[in-house]
Amino acid sequence: MTLPSHSDAAPVPTGVPGLDDILAGGYAANRAHLIEGRPGSGKTTLGMQFLLAGAEQGERCLYITLSESKRELLSVASRHGWALDGIEIFELVPPELSLDPQQQQSLVYSSDLELGETVRMALAEIERVKPSRVVFDSLSEIRLLSQGSLRYRRQVLALKSYFLLNDATVLMLDDLTSEQDDLNLHSISHAVIRLEQVVPAYGAERRRLSVTKMRGTAFRGGYHDLVIQRGGLRIFPRLVASDHHTSFALETIPSNIGELDTLLGGGLSRGTSTLVVGPSGAGKSTLALGYLWAALERGEPALMVSFDETTGILMQRAMGVGFDLTAHVESGRLRIEQIDPANVSPGEFSGRVRDAVEQGGAKVVLIDSLTGYLNAMPEQPFIVLQMHELLTYLNQQGVVTILILAQHGMVGHMVSPIDLTYLSDAVVLLRFFEADGRIRRALSVVKRRTGPHEDTIREFRIDSQGLRVGPPLEQFRGVLTGVPTFEGRRASLLEERETDDDAGR
Repeated sequence: MTLPSHSDAAPVPTGVPGLDDILAGGYAANRAHLIEGRPGSGKTTLGMQFLLAGAEQGERCLYITLSESKRELLSVASRHGWALDGIEIFELVPPELSLDPQQQQSLVYSSDLELGETVRMALAEIERVKPSRVVFDSLSEIRLLSQGSLRYRRQVLALKSYFLLNDATVLMLDDLTSEQDDLNLHSISHAVIRLEQVVPAYGAERRRLSVTKMRGTAFRGGYHDLVIQRGGLRIFPRLVASDHHTSFALETIPSNIGELDTLLGGGLSRGTSTLVVGPSGAGKSTLALGYLWAALERGEPALMVSFDETTGILMQRAMGVGFDLTAHVESGRLRIEQIDPANVSPGEFSGRVRDAVEQGGAKVVLIDSLTGYLNAMPEQPFIVLQMHELLTYLNQQGVVTILILAQHGMVGHMVSPIDLTYLSDAVVLLRFFEADGRIRRALSVVKRRTGPHEDTIREFRIDSQGLRVGPPLEQFRGVLTGVPTFEGRRASLLEERETDDDAGR
């Protein structure tokens, strides 16, 4: 078998989805990379994925462990569905900690060895295997044996030089168990990648990755969310909208509801975002479903992200207003993502949207609602920046994006939890109003960047046969104050539509 070879410092695939994108191709061949992070952040899993990717290419791979036994590593691998065939595992752990008496590799007492002997044993194994990929886990043992930062730095520098002489691409794992983060190795490492685990006040822990340095590489900086799932780490690179451009035809997407399209100047424009804002129960989701349904009926794939409702309730509610989504979901044309804000990071959310657009070809994206998205973003000051990147990305992909935002309050003065009106190309405002002792709904368009729109206020109703939008309500006062007052004639209001059951009675 001819083993694959890598030119000096050329990108080597990491085996971790998303990480190659961040590192501009992968790790640097024949260089030492420092992977640091607290216990539980995912270092061991990341190292295994690196070796598995090499084994698939026929490369010799070596895992040197000073902290875990081979049995523990095999157990971790089995839970991910991996077989470590073709990967050499060399232990430097006391025999009494190993529960496998039939182990094939050498066992030495690292606690009883001098530092130099420990390093020599590791180097001897490298000389025997002659690997092209090495994971050294972990440097904290070397730090403890060194009993001093100068000696520790010299020993790691010796390891690095030996790896370079033997043309090995190396990941050196450091669990940062010292009292303070040791920056000694940053200057001698070709790259420094840090994994972090953050536990919010409520919800599941969240992990993220950042690249501190990588010589000669235009890596993608900042924090990138990641998850550990069966199959290993998956990293969601921070979305940079300027990196994604797609040509598309400029056209208007109708809802097939004449009066509603008239109000919006013909419909929603492709490559734009529309914000539907109003109090709870005003009909925001149903109004947005009208455009989603029309797109599905035209054969366009769509994505619906639901933060506030389960998929079953959403499907049932849509059917109640005449939109039976079942066939579209079963055909794969409609993808419904039910998001739990307590368990999904903003990066994972953006990743799901990107998958639906790039892999599923979604042309309409409905996010219901931004209030739920706000709860998924603990760092609230940055939600506008992240939403700006996501909306810009969707616009550049030619997607029609509909955002729903619930305002605080039902009547009277209302406050939005976040102001995204300046990011939206169109803003649709919904309000309740009272007439003849009944609660009714009013609809108006206060902004549309891509063309003219009607500046009137119209009533709309929701019943079992769908949406209805009435003629302009010319005698309205105080809509924008949150307490609209209708001073017109009853004849200009929508009446309840007679159903088949009513006609039978």
